[in-house]
Amino acid sequence: MYTMILVPIDLEEEGLTQNALQHAVQLAKASDATLHLFHALPDASAFMSAYSFGIKEFENQAVVKANEVLKALVAKTGLPAERVHYSVSFGSPRDETLQLAQEIGADLIVVGSRRPNVKTYLLGSNAAAIVRHATTTVLVVR
Repeated sequence: MYTMILVPIDLEEEGLTQNALQHAVQLAKASDATLHLFHALPDASAFMSAYSFGIKEFENQAVVKANEVLKALVAKTGLPAERVHYSVSFGSPRDETLQLAQEIGADLIVVGSRRPNVKTYLLGSNAAAIVRHATTTVLVVR
């Protein structure tokens, strides 16, 4: 049914992550699909002056921490190592997710969404943006 499932992960939203990941793992097992976990870090240069000291160290530490968390999540999937990948990049979650989906040939994106509020209507802002702009199937998990 699916061959490549992309799961954008928000490291600050453990509940959303666990719920989306649980669904994605079940689908990957049922479809014999490959799973790709992904986290988008905010572009630090957008927040700091290019002349600020320590921007590269800050970015490097953020990447190391994100990779550690993703590696731990990969270990918990119960899938064979060759069927689970992960990556981290800098940029907006929507743009980076959609670009990565194209690059890896994802045929499903599984995204977690928190309970909506007046500003987000039916979905969280990142989930809504991914659904709106994706060219592949998107499963929104609450």
